[in-house]
Amino acid sequence: MPEPRTVALVTLGCARNEVDSEELAGRLAADGWRLVDDAADADVAVVNTCGFVDAAKKDSVDALLEANDLKSQGRTQAVVAVGCMAERYGKDLAEALPEADGVLGFDDYADISDRLQTILSGGIHASHTPRDRRKLLPITPAQRQGSDVALPGHGQAADAPEPEVEVPDLPEGVAPASGPRAPLRRRLGSGPVASVKLASGCDRRCTFCAIPSFRGSFISRRPSDVLAETRWLAGQGVREVMLVSENNTSYGKDLGDIRLLETLLPELASVEGVERVRVSYLQPAEMRPGLIDVLTSTPGVVPYFDLSFQHSAPGVLRAMRRFGDTERFLELLGTIRAKAPEAGVRSNFIVGFPGETEEDLAELERFLGAARLDAIGVFGYSDEEGTEAASFDGKLDEDVVAARLARVSRLAEELTAQRAQERLGATVRVLVEDLDEETGEVTGRADHQAPETDGQVVLVPADGSAGSWPPAPGTFVTAKVVGSEGVDLVAEALPQLGPDGPQGADCTEGAAR
Repeated sequence: MPEPRTVALVTLGCARNEVDSEELAGRLAADGWRLVDDAADADVAVVNTCGFVDAAKKDSVDALLEANDLKSQGRTQAVVAVGCMAERYGKDLAEALPEADGVLGFDDYADISDRLQTILSGGIHASHTPRDRRKLLPITPAQRQGSDVALPGHGQAADAPEPEVEVPDLPEGVAPASGPRAPLRRRLGSGPVASVKLASGCDRRCTFCAIPSFRGSFISRRPSDVLAETRWLAGQGVREVMLVSENNTSYGKDLGDIRLLETLLPELASVEGVERVRVSYLQPAEMRPGLIDVLTSTPGVVPYFDLSFQHSAPGVLRAMRRFGDTERFLELLGTIRAKAPEAGVRSNFIVGFPGETEEDLAELERFLGAARLDAIGVFGYSDEEGTEAASFDGKLDEDVVAARLARVSRLAEELTAQRAQERLGATVRVLVEDLDEETGEVTGRADHQAPETDGQVVLVPADGSAGSWPPAPGTFVTAKVVGSEGVDLVAEALPQLGPDGPQGADCTEGAAR
């Protein structure tokens, strides 16, 4: 019997892309491919690209070129681009980057095995012509469920009947499909945290953003599919689930219930084995009192708010086709902190938007100074092709944008470091994620810290804890914050509270399960 073909998945960009890669991994494993970690050990390297901003696109191109270099070393025979950049540019990317042996769009995901076999056999699969994916779904959200549009990372999206044939045996570690259209999933890592797609696409029309054009209009996953995938992940050792989409606050609007997230979250938090549920990508203009209540009071759901403010000057926000201002945003933060004083809050901001004045920038700085955000991402504006803002007058010189970016970035670093210092003395519940075998350093994240974006906690043992130290990755440790460095915290484990929670003691950040 011939050896199975090998494939490596290289993932760039956001957590949504990570979910998509695990879908592709599940499909390939189910078709007999052997997954390897290193592209140098693979017959084909599949690069899941990001098409968000110029820097991300450059990283994607660099990854494709690096993978292509492996072909001269013997093992790797083909390099294939998938993901947002491949979907957004299609044949144009294929022509501009002949080093890629294939450029596959979202519609190719269901047949990924056949596509790769064709490419490895020397055949050619024609790259798709880019199109506006918003036009593939009905305008009315309620009519979108049941469509046959490819939705990477989703479970069954239609009222299709279950197959009458028996489901074949799957390789170990591959999630079973929940229906004939549902993707398989294979974890590409072994950590205690995993993302779950809540929805895809976006109905907002921010003038600077091209994502809806290649991700499509908003469509929710059914709650049963989200719950089934979460249960499977818990069985794989996942302790924290992060819900991702382009806009989680819109979840359920196409299912007839805009408050569906409020009822789904307690169900997810009750899944056996899952100790922490985190919600990302929240739109300030769509925050509801009921959602704030659930996020701040449900055991197992962390009070974490990833709010997409983007700016706070009213004129800039209107030009972005967004809503709010400094006072409204501060009022929202005040409402959240009145219910959960230690809630984690992060946001991203764009500086140098067309027409932004010095007064507008000063207004943004005023907001940042008052907001006490735990993590801040700052980006300098640049034109994105296909967006409305690219045609705006009032463009600022590149050196002005760069200067404003540096100025606000410095302020953000100072403010987030101050916010971390405010947590000195607080009791936090830390999910241990890594134990450095050489140095013995133990790191993890508290409730207010999302994976990769918001800093980490370095755990140190308390006196008398040598017998139970170090804690293993995947366990929860209650600790007291004793220091900070930038956004990172140093916390001393509290052995009297045990490794998995406060055991009756108060925990400032989040209730124990």
